[in-house]
Amino acid sequence: MNDTPPDIAAIVRERLLSRSGAERVVMGSRMFDVARTIALASFPPGLSEIEIKRRLCERFYGDEVDVDAYIEHLVQLKTH
Repeated sequence: MNDTPPDIAAIVRERLLSRSGAERVVMGSRMFDVARTIALASFPPGLSEIEIKRRLCERFYGDEVDVDAYIEHLVQLKTH
C-alpha cells in the first residue's frame, strides 16, 4: 500500500538522494536496528540464542531464505 501523494514522494526521494552514500548507509543501518528491536520485543522471554536468530530470520526474510539451513549452519559453527 502506498498512500503518499506523488509530489511528497518526489520531495522525499530528492532529499534522500541528496545525502551521501555513507549517510544513506547509516540511515539504513539505524532503521534495521529499530526494526530488530521491535521484533525482539515481540518475542517471548527465555528463548535461546539460536531460537531468537531463527525467529528474526523468519520475520525479516520469510521464504527468501532457507531458515533451517541457516540454523543448521549456526549450530555447526558452535560445535567447531
